[in-house]
Amino acid sequence: MYLELKHLRAVRAIHEAGGLARAAERLNLTQSALSHQIKALEEMAGVELFLRRAKPMRLSPSGQKLLRLAERVLPEVEAVEDDLRGDEAGRSGRLHIAIECHACFDWLLPVLESFRKTWPDIDVDIRPGLSFGALPALAREDVDLVVSSDPEDLDGIVFSPLFDYDAVFVAAKAHPLADRPFVVAEDFRNETLITYPVDRERLDVFSQLLMPAGVAPRSVRQVELTAVILMLVASNRGVAVLPDWVVRSVRTNPDYVTLPLTEAGVTRRLFAATRAADVAKPYVAQFLKLARSEPVKLQRAASAG
Repeated sequence: MYLELKHLRAVRAIHEAGGLARAAERLNLTQSALSHQIKALEEMAGVELFLRRAKPMRLSPSGQKLLRLAERVLPEVEAVEDDLRGDEAGRSGRLHIAIECHACFDWLLPVLESFRKTWPDIDVDIRPGLSFGALPALAREDVDLVVSSDPEDLDGIVFSPLFDYDAVFVAAKAHPLADRPFVVAEDFRNETLITYPVDRERLDVFSQLLMPAGVAPRSVRQVELTAVILMLVASNRGVAVLPDWVVRSVRTNPDYVTLPLTEAGVTRRLFAATRAADVAKPYVAQFLKLARSEPVKLQRAASAG
């Protein structure tokens, strides 16, 4: 016996409509075409599926078995069909994001809050990309977008620039370096540097300043949360280097001082890596637009303060 979705739809329609005429209308078929479809199905099954003499037309015990199957299968099929139509129209889809920086949450969450209002049918998720290979996961389609400051030349992957940011030195107001116009690599030699718990190569202060100068801090203390890093800095337990959008909240706080790294400053660029085939999707384009604008708002707010 070879069952098709049209058979299940026909059985369900006749059961719900109570007769061939109304069921055919629901299915956009002629009554004759629907009658032939049911007859062919009964011949394949070798049993009667409907009690035709009953008014309204009722299912036989064998027909009831097909109805139960239709009620299980068809809603799932129809849900997938709706999703696919939404994908085709660009209204629905998936945006699973991996981020390669702890501090990115400070600007990413407001971006996603704005994004969901316009694209409520997009399935959004965030995964810290520091705990797995984010870019290989992107290529495998395990995630759909990677926020990174380290672009690579990869087939089928596009790195779209988001925004530039400055890495900023943060210390307690009473710290001996507080009166400096800027800090240099040597200034870290006798300091406890408080960082996020990631490899040194992934931290701007190491990759852009300390490693090229051959300088290491006296000690490194790793802390998971930005708020705890700032609390320890205010207590003069160490110093930190954070993106400018993070330090906006402490620039006017009398407990802190914020200084550039080197006289010229250390500026980095953040990128969104996506599969090339996804860049033109409307919701991806909208996310990139929001991801570019929100950090600028934070940076401007910090400068105004």
